[in-house]
Amino acid sequence: MKHIVTIVGARPQFIKAAVLSRLIRSEEWKNKFCETLIHTGQHYDANMSEIFFTDMKIPKPDIHLNIGGGTHGEMTGRMLIQIEKELIHLKPDLVVVYGDTNSTLAGALAASKLHIPVAHIEAGLRSFYKLMPEEQNRILTDHLSTWLFCPTEVAVKNLANEGINQGVHIVGDIMLDASLFYRQILQTEKVKGNFRLNNLNGHTSEILKGSYSLATVHRAENTDNPEKLANIISAFNDLGTNIILPLHPRTRKKILELDLKFNSNVSIIDPVGYLEMLEMEINCNCIITDSGGIQKEAYFLQKPCITLREQTEWVETVESGWNELVGSDANKIAFAFENFIVPQKQLPFYGRGEAGQLILKIIAK
Repeated sequence: MKHIVTIVGARPQFIKAAVLSRLIRSEEWKNKFCETLIHTGQHYDANMSEIFFTDMKIPKPDIHLNIGGGTHGEMTGRMLIQIEKELIHLKPDLVVVYGDTNSTLAGALAASKLHIPVAHIEAGLRSFYKLMPEEQNRILTDHLSTWLFCPTEVAVKNLANEGINQGVHIVGDIMLDASLFYRQILQTEKVKGNFRLNNLNGHTSEILKGSYSLATVHRAENTDNPEKLANIISAFNDLGTNIILPLHPRTRKKILELDLKFNSNVSIIDPVGYLEMLEMEINCNCIITDSGGIQKEAYFLQKPCITLREQTEWVETVESGWNELVGSDANKIAFAFENFIVPQKQLPFYGRGEAGQLILKIIAK
C-alpha cells in the first residue's frame, strides 16, 4: 500500500482534494493507497475552510498546521519548516499538491528536498504574468514535480516550452470531476425539497428569480490597489443588474479601509460553502470574477464570464468566447456586460470528468 500525503491550504484546493480523497477511500482504491491530509491553515476563516470539510464530506485533516496570515515569503517559509517536519516523521511514498498557492509551493519544496516524489495536480498553467504570486508558485512547483497532471493540451505545451517533457500527463480538469459530482448531489437534494439558497442572508428573492449576476473579488492585484478596487466597485454599482457578492475577508477589510460604498443593487454576503456557491453559479445569468477556478466553473456551466484581470491561465475560455478579460476598467466591465454574445457551442477542453481516476491509475503504475 502506497502512502500519499496530500497538502492543502486554500478553498480551491479543498474542492480538488475532495475528488481524489473520496476515490482513495473507495472500494476500488482503498487497498492500494492510504492518505494523510495536511491542512496548512492558509485559509483559516471558518467560512473559508471548515465549511468545506463538513459540507463536502472531505476527510478532516489529520494534521492542521494553523499557519495563516503574514507576507507571502513569511507564510511560505513557515509552511516549509512545518511541512518538512511532518514529512520526515511520516515518510510517505509521494506528496500530492494542487494548484498554485503558497501551500502548493511549500509542500513541493519540502518534499523535493527530502527526495520524496511530488505529484502536481493542475500542472502547466501559465498566465505569463510573473508578478502574480500564483504564477511564481506554479512555475516553481512544476519544475520540482515528478508527475505533472495537466488539465489541458495548452498546459502540456507550456511545460514543453520550459523543457519539461518527462512525467507529463494530460488527464483533464479535476474541478470538472467535482462540479459533476456535486451537481448530482444538489439535484438529489432538490428532488427531496431541499434548496440550499432558501436562507442566504436575506437575499433569497433575487437568487430564486435568477435575475442576478454573481461576482467575486479577491486577487491581490485588485484588492491591494485602491484605484483598481474603487473602479471595480464603481462598475458594480452602475451595472443594470442585481449582483450577489460573497465577500472575501481580505477584500472586505480593504473596502472598509478605503470607505468604499455599494449601491442597493449589490447584495453583500459572507463567503459560502462550495455547494451554495455552485448553486448560485447554476442560477445566475452572468459571472464576474478574478478567480481562476470560478472562470472554469462558469465554462463548465455555460455561463458568460467577465474576468477582472488582464490575463488568465485559462486561455481556452477566452478563445472560445465564453470569457472576456476586462481588468479593472469600469467602462470595459460595463461594455462586456451589456454586449456579451453567448457562443453557440462549448468544446470539452477540460476532459469529461475522469481526471481523478486517471491520476490514480498513473500513480498506481
